[in-house]
Amino acid sequence: MEANDMAVGPTTRRRQLGADLRRLRERQGMTLEEAGARVGVSKATLSRYETKEGSVKWPAVDALCREYGATDEERRALVDLAKGAKIQGWWRSLADPVPESMNLMLTLEDEVVREDHYASVYVPGLLQTRAYAEAVHRASEVQCPEREVQHMVDIRMKRQELLDRADPPHIWSVIDEAALRRRVGGGAIMRDQLRHVLAVAQLPHITVQVLPFAAGAHAAAVGSFVVLRGPVAELDVVYVDLLGGGLFMEKQKELERYRLAFEYLSAQALDLDSSMEIVHRISKELR
Repeated sequence: MEANDMAVGPTTRRRQLGADLRRLRERQGMTLEEAGARVGVSKATLSRYETKEGSVKWPAVDALCREYGATDEERRALVDLAKGAKIQGWWRSLADPVPESMNLMLTLEDEVVREDHYASVYVPGLLQTRAYAEAVHRASEVQCPEREVQHMVDIRMKRQELLDRADPPHIWSVIDEAALRRRVGGGAIMRDQLRHVLAVAQLPHITVQVLPFAAGAHAAAVGSFVVLRGPVAELDVVYVDLLGGGLFMEKQKELERYRLAFEYLSAQALDLDSSMEIVHRISKELR
């Protein structure tokens, strides 16, 4: 376990630290209460450390490592992680507050190496044009003032800048045919959106597949989701769309279920060339 071998982003550091502290404790067969009592930390505080929430004090990490019988190398690595695990991001400087679920998405997305998107209702946010995103937000937040709509769309457009990084994450999208045929914002906006999908799908780090109606029943009838993949598998997170926000899941059983669902969806979807053909055909129908 070398700290230098991991991504240096603060969120990855914090999540890696929590996972490693839990693993070391369980290796010694200690309960949260027993471990906390030995270093003067409450059970609740130690639980928070392990569940990757909030800040952590590096002297406590150092003491815990000693109680857990960690090697000097392990202890130094975790102390370094604790010292570097201060979450910051460009969205912290926005004038208007960022909704909590979006805040976490931005934090995680700052350090992902791959994202697997299944989109059943709308084109994935990372692939949306501004006009399409505005139409989506106006429809989903009916009572939302226009200023707030523009604020949320600003965040989405800023979020898309991760696609322009020197070493961008790989975005793999399986888009249901229904999302391509739903005329969000009217014919002209939808046509531009489909053309945008065709354009970005040519980029080497973006893969787009279409799940056609002809595929019938499939592995994710419950709706859209994203698997955010970190530098190591245990740092993966699943995001599921819900009304008014979204739900993040990171338990291994949950992750495995959604990883497998995405594999099935990709297998049921059209190949890359056929996917582009159907997007092009639907865009021509909008003339």
